[in-house]
Amino acid sequence: MATKHRRRLRVTGESSGDAAGPSRGAQAGKCSFKKRGTREISWRSLLVWGVLSVIMAIAVIFLLWLYPSGDVMEVLAAQRETLQHRFYPVPCSQDYNNHKMFTGCTPLKCGRAVTDAVVTQQEAQRMLRIAEAGFSLGGSDGGASILDLHSGALSMGRNFVNMYRYYGEKMKEILTEEDLQLYRDIRLRIQQEIARTFSLDATSLYLTKPTFFSRINSSEAKTTHDEYWHPHIDKVTYGSFDYTSLLYLSDYSRDFGGGRFIFVNEKMNSTVEPRAGRLSFFTSGSENLHHVEKVSWGTRYAITISFTCNPDYSIKDPTWT
Repeated sequence: MATKHRRRLRVTGESSGDAAGPSRGAQAGKCSFKKRGTREISWRSLLVWGVLSVIMAIAVIFLLWLYPSGDVMEVLAAQRETLQHRFYPVPCSQDYNNHKMFTGCTPLKCGRAVTDAVVTQQEAQRMLRIAEAGFSLGGSDGGASILDLHSGALSMGRNFVNMYRYYGEKMKEILTEEDLQLYRDIRLRIQQEIARTFSLDATSLYLTKPTFFSRINSSEAKTTHDEYWHPHIDKVTYGSFDYTSLLYLSDYSRDFGGGRFIFVNEKMNSTVEPRAGRLSFFTSGSENLHHVEKVSWGTRYAITISFTCNPDYSIKDPTWT
């Protein structure tokens, strides 16, 4: 029995080739399988990484197109949108308590609004021609120029001149009564839109200074007047402001780069992208800290039209009659 058992072991050993492991043929087959499997895994990994890289590249290109300046922020109104009316409420600050209060006008409801339905693009183009005609008489040496039809202030080099005194009767050839009438009509519509949005009596609002056209390009700043990009609060800077509005006369990303209007918020800033004929307006206290980002190319045109509740700070509309 023992002999037979040993023979069986010997036969088993001979048939296996090596009692300690597989045959050379089996080893070769296993190694070959591992190499094929490694190749398959490597190709799959490369394919996955390739697809992910393409997706990431597309995402980066999209973000650069959406946010050319590289700043990701909340967009309150994109240039490509056409808005009937959009309102964003924010809590009112205490700034108004430091000034005389006017019942029915001093803000109790604060916020920001944007609409493309108050001024037509055709009217915006006419207003742009008025701005270009006025700025053809002067302009800042730096990146920001001002044209004020109420006071006559016009940027000239590094200073300002009174264009009505400087050019005299020639101004009536540059700015016609028809031009000024369109300006007055649009100003009144803006006043009524602000009153409707903030539940005010429109007659309780008064136009105040400074109200002006602005032209901004990428030229280097020469004076502090050219440094338009610093965050500020209108109620603190000007005192008389209760409601601020901006009417844009050119298009972000088409006529100029940069130049977006930015509200500075605690968590994430938000922006309004200019669009010809777009009206943006807001309460003027520190609840709406803001600035304009630097223009990187092209020329940005807009009108700032400001309103007060205090009749002592009111100004008259420009007119030749």
